[in-house]
Amino acid sequence: MNFAFTEEQEELRKTVRAFLEAKSSEEAVREQMETDNGVDDAVWAQMGEQMGLQGLHIPEEFGGSGYGYVELGIVLEEMGRSLLCAPFFSTVVLAANALLLSGDDAAKQAHLPGIAAGTTKATVAFTEPNGKWDESGIEATADADGKITGTKSFVLDGNTADLIIVAAKTAAGTSLFAVDGNAAGLTKTALSTMDQTRKQSKLEFDGVQGT
Repeated sequence: MNFAFTEEQEELRKTVRAFLEAKSSEEAVREQMETDNGVDDAVWAQMGEQMGLQGLHIPEEFGGSGYGYVELGIVLEEMGRSLLCAPFFSTVVLAANALLLSGDDAAKQAHLPGIAAGTTKATVAFTEPNGKWDESGIEATADADGKITGTKSFVLDGNTADLIIVAAKTAAGTSLFAVDGNAAGLTKTALSTMDQTRKQSKLEFDGVQGT
């Protein structure tokens, strides 16, 4: 079996590396580390509009390029190499994959095109203050109308996300809800972290409407 990267994949690596060397220098990284949001919106827009990075592994039917996880892995390696400050992991790896694996075609159609275009920043709110990292730790609840109550901790890029995928308990079990980042009843608090290249937040939901 041949595990080597293809010529096209190596070209992708070269292109992404050149872009990040220009846009994510050490000076740029340190500058974004000192900001509240931890992202240069102009660079984020270029990543989506010119490079197509946010939509790389999203299927074409949802506005993406339809490549695979190998290509996504190459991009992530290069972003790690340059310490890129941007909500790429939270948006593309966490939120987009949660949507892709949800089995909910309406949710995919509603949210994936924005992620692919780079116009939607997203994240997943899963972990809670109890410190458990599996489903047994989910104590947030959602009523029959989709109103969510509870607290989520360590939410990557939670302060800047336009879309938050929230795990909450319902009468049917654990469900995922799409929540607007500016929804009424949602309180966001930035957390102090050791790694300032990746912002984290505590999100408190007080009857917040989800879908």
